[in-house]
Order: sequence, then structure tokens, then C-alpha cells
Amino acid sequence: MGRMGKIAAHMVLAFVALILARLVTAGAAAFEPPPLLQTTLFQAALFAVSALMIELVFRLERSPWRFFGAGDALRLARSAFLTTLTFAVLGQAIGVHRSGGVRALFVVFLVQVSLLAWLRIIRRTIYDRVLVDSLIRLRPAPASPALPRLLIIGTASEAEAFLRAPAALGERYAPVGVLTPKASETGDELGGVCILGAIDDFDGVMSQLRDGGLQPAALLFLTDGPLSAFGAERLGRLKTEGVRLLRRQGLVDMGAPSMSVGGASLREISLEELLSRAPVRLDPHPVRALVAGKRVLVTGAGGSIGSELARQIAASGPAQLTLLDSAEANLFHIDRELGEAWPQLPRRDVLCDVRDAARLDLVFAAERPELVFHAAALKHVTLVENHPCEGVRTNVMGTRNVAAAAKACGAAHLALISTDKAVAPASVMGATKRVAEAVVRQFGCGGATRVSVVRFGNVLGSAGSVVPIFQHQIARGGPVTLTDAQVERYFMTIPEAVQLVLRAVALSAVDAEPPTGVLTLEMGEPVKIIDLARRMIELQGLVPDRDIEIKITGLRPGEKLTEALVDINEIARPKAPGVTEAAPQTPLPPISIEALAALEAAALAGDEFSVRTQLFALVEALRTVSPALAAPSKTKAATARTQV
Repeated sequence: MGRMGKIAAHMVLAFVALILARLVTAGAAAFEPPPLLQTTLFQAALFAVSALMIELVFRLERSPWRFFGAGDALRLARSAFLTTLTFAVLGQAIGVHRSGGVRALFVVFLVQVSLLAWLRIIRRTIYDRVLVDSLIRLRPAPASPALPRLLIIGTASEAEAFLRAPAALGERYAPVGVLTPKASETGDELGGVCILGAIDDFDGVMSQLRDGGLQPAALLFLTDGPLSAFGAERLGRLKTEGVRLLRRQGLVDMGAPSMSVGGASLREISLEELLSRAPVRLDPHPVRALVAGKRVLVTGAGGSIGSELARQIAASGPAQLTLLDSAEANLFHIDRELGEAWPQLPRRDVLCDVRDAARLDLVFAAERPELVFHAAALKHVTLVENHPCEGVRTNVMGTRNVAAAAKACGAAHLALISTDKAVAPASVMGATKRVAEAVVRQFGCGGATRVSVVRFGNVLGSAGSVVPIFQHQIARGGPVTLTDAQVERYFMTIPEAVQLVLRAVALSAVDAEPPTGVLTLEMGEPVKIIDLARRMIELQGLVPDRDIEIKITGLRPGEKLTEALVDINEIARPKAPGVTEAAPQTPLPPISIEALAALEAAALAGDEFSVRTQLFALVEALRTVSPALAAPSKTKAATARTQV
């Protein structure tokens, strides 16, 4: 029904409402003598005009009837009250006889609210296809035996909203019940589905469902909390039994495989989510404000972080997105994926190595990016340790080339993706990233291009992460190998890490002054790798050290037992939820052009000894602490992990 039709319906209902109210207050006598009938009809017409006036002011017709809810009911009551008040004022002004006084006005108010509400309720039940079922069903509906059963886990409000959504589950699943955090809600009914108990009673509820022949084929987690609270062994047992673990598709899940179920988009829960902590949820508006309508370029766009950056940037509506990578297969796949998800997005794929300064200059001059995210890097600790010249050429010189090209083309903002291994680096990879941080920040001093450096730890599921390695080892029957039982690392999922990167860059972009330090991400508490291995084994329904052996192999060259996000000469300062700034206590010494040239010459010559010597000499200069600050700096470094 169009808006004019809705307005006309409101006037007709107002007319009918006053006539019904007169019948209630005065009975049939109000219509018997012709003068009284004329008066009643005139009053009804006047009441309809009053309703039209209120309708034109408050525009109730803009609210779709098929989505009628509690808030709409309150707005209807407000509209009916104002209509009644307007009618009384107009009647008094033109001298229309009105019998019944305040009582009659109250009755007409109630009748109008009832008519308006019932019209919408009927429209919604027709839209939701539950009209007949709602009228004849006396008890909660049993799960359809022809469909796989679904157990919903979340708060009552989340479950009710999901079940209320039109055709939320289509013909794929039949909800068998709901588990909520509150035991007091047990027995309540949400859209015809019973709350079976509290989440803490999960095992008992599952046992009762099995005994009753209602074993769920899937669990839908509506809560944003960490799934690790359910226990890796329990979730692994469920997966072994063939129970699917589902979640709704979110903004940061655009790259994840999903299935469309009726009007909802559900996806399988990834292994990374089962292992991770509770994610940080941030307001997406600053990121949209940063990216929307801008020309954006991402280097390393085919990698783990770069591809997720491309997805989330594409979802925020850039004017153009340029994908740059030297790996043709990775570049092909991310370009194709974005083309399918956002076919209207102007984009370009560029096959280019960041080591090639001349080629980069041509690309940046042609694309004229306003925002540049530099994610291209060699990041495998062992490989870079064995090939230090290649690490320097990509991570240091490549970063210099990108920064120079961004500055030359007038880019407004350049963001470098760094790593916690740049803090007190013991590996060549960490040392190259620490020097890259300093190099890129030098290009942001005194120019139009603002520079941000974002430093964070390991991400679950990235290329080279222990997770896919452990998965492969478990699949082949073990052993699962790790270097030391005491090794621990910070972890977060790739979508969450990228969300925080974009948030950090958005914050620094609107600051009056550019950040003096490195932006670090809140990684939570570090995780022991051996505990991660045990949980992954349990998630396959196996028992560590019985079904799958865990074998210690010894630390590799350049590997540390623990990592940190703040170095000895830095101090952590809160920036925003999920973001901290590691600010240098004293100004950092600049890296001269001559020093960079000497390092590049050694790398091109393949002189690994000279490369290591020069590289770590630069790192030591960047980590120098003045004697007056040395003592407190050690204290701050020791407590850095608790501050970030």
C-alpha cells in the first residue's frame, strides 16, 4: 500500500473510530433522530480531518506496516492522543456540539489506537505468514521432523530478533529451542520457540534433547562472546558428532564463505574463532569517514592482511581501490573476489614489486591514491633469517620506495603495517620492520603526507601462522611440533586485526597533530603455543599426548620465547578502545640517506654479514635510551605487556 493509501486508511479509521465511540457512549440513540445522526457524522468527519492534520505533521505512513513493533505502537498512541486533542480544540473553536465530555474523548482515543494497531498487526502476520498458525496453535510449535534441528544460543533479545525476522531460517533448519545466559528465562516462549535453559546448562539440555530424539544438527551462536568459553574438548566432540557450528555473517566477515538461509546470511564458525578471545567491537563510522569517497591503494593486497584490508575498505565505499602485489595468483584471487562482492566498485589490479622504485613511481602517479596501506612484506622469521638480503630489499627498501612514491604523488595518508617482532628484535625480520618503521616516519616529517605505523602481533590463520601448520600435522596423525613449551605469542583473528588497523589510522587521520609514536593494537593476554596446540587437537575430538603427540624441537635462530608491543625506549599511552600509542621517550635519531644506501648496496651485493651488521647497528641506534631515562624505561618495558 502506498503512502496516500495509508493516509486515506487512517482517515477512514478515524471516521469509524468516532462512530464506534459514539455507539459505546450513547448507544443507538445517537443515530435515531436525523439531527443527531448529522451531528455524529459531522463529528466523525471533523475527527478524520484532525487525524489527517496529525498524520501530515508526524508522517506515520513512512513506517512500514509489515515491520510493526512496540515502538510503532507507542507512536500510534501519541498520534491518536494528539488527534483527539486537535478534534476537541477544533470542535470548541467552531462550536460543534460534543456530548459525553472527557469520557467520550477517552473512548474515541482507545478505539482509534486499537483500530490502527490491529490493522498493522494483521498486515504483519500476513507478511510473516504466521496468521493462521498464530490463531490455531495453543502451544509452542514442535520442530519440523523433515528439517535439521537448530539450537540457538544467545540472549533472549538476540534470539527473539532473529526468530522475528521474516523467513529467517527459510526451509533449511527448524529451531528446537533457545539457550540464554539467564536461568530465570527458562520456559519463556520466543516466537513459538521455547527457552530450554541457561547456557551454563548446555550439557544437560543437549542430553535431554538427545534422549527425546531432538538432537540438533547445528548450533547457532548469536552472542559475540568467545566460543572458547564452551571448552575446546566439548566443541571438538560436537564437531566429531557432525554438529555444525554457525554464526551470522557480519561486516568484517565479507571474505568468509557463507550460505544464504532465507533472509539471513549464516556461516560456519572458523577454527580461528574457536581459538580466539572475545573480539574488540568498534564503531565503524570513523573508518567509513576515512575511506568513503577516497582513492585507496593497498600494497601486498593478495596477502593475509592485505586481502582483508581490501575487503573491509571495499565495504566502506572508496572512490577507487588499487590492489598492488607481486604474487600473480594471490592478486588474481582477491581481485576476482572483490569483483564478485562489489561489482560496481572501481578498482584496478597492479602486478608490481615494491622493490622496483621506478615502476612504483609510475603506478602512484597514474593512480593518485589519497590513502596508502603498505602491507607488502617478507614476514616468515626463519626464511628471512636465512635470506637477510632479500628481507632488507623488500621490508626496508621496499618501504622506502612506497613512502617516496606516496609523498611524490601527494597522498594524504600512508599507513605501514608492522609487527611486534620489531620490538627488541632478535631476528632479521624484526630488525627490518623496526628500521622500516623509522624510515616511513621520516617521510612523514614536515610534509603533506601524514604517516601512521600500526604494530600488532600474530594473527590466527595468516600465511605462515602456526594454525594451518598444526592443522596439517593433526590431519596426518601427528606429531604436532613446537619449538619450546614456554613460547607464547599475542593472537587475534585477521578480520579483527584489520578492523583495528583501520580504526587506528582513522584516529590518527583526524588528530590535530600526527602521532609521534607507533600505534599498537590491544592484543589481550599472550597465549602459550603449547596450549594452542592442545586446544586444536581437542577441537578435532582427539586427546593430546594420547591420540596426537606434541613434540618439542628447540628454538630456531631469531626466535624469542615472548614478544612485546612496546620497546624499552617507548611509553604506552591509551589512544582509543583497542588502540594504544607507543611513543618514544626521546626523539629518534634519523637514518641518513648514506646509511640506507650502504645497506642497500650490501643487500644487492649479497653480503649477508655486512647486511646483518649494518641492520642491527641501525636498530640499536633506534633503541638508544638516555642515561636519565634508562632506569624507568626498564621498568616500563617490563610492564609493557600489561599496559597494551
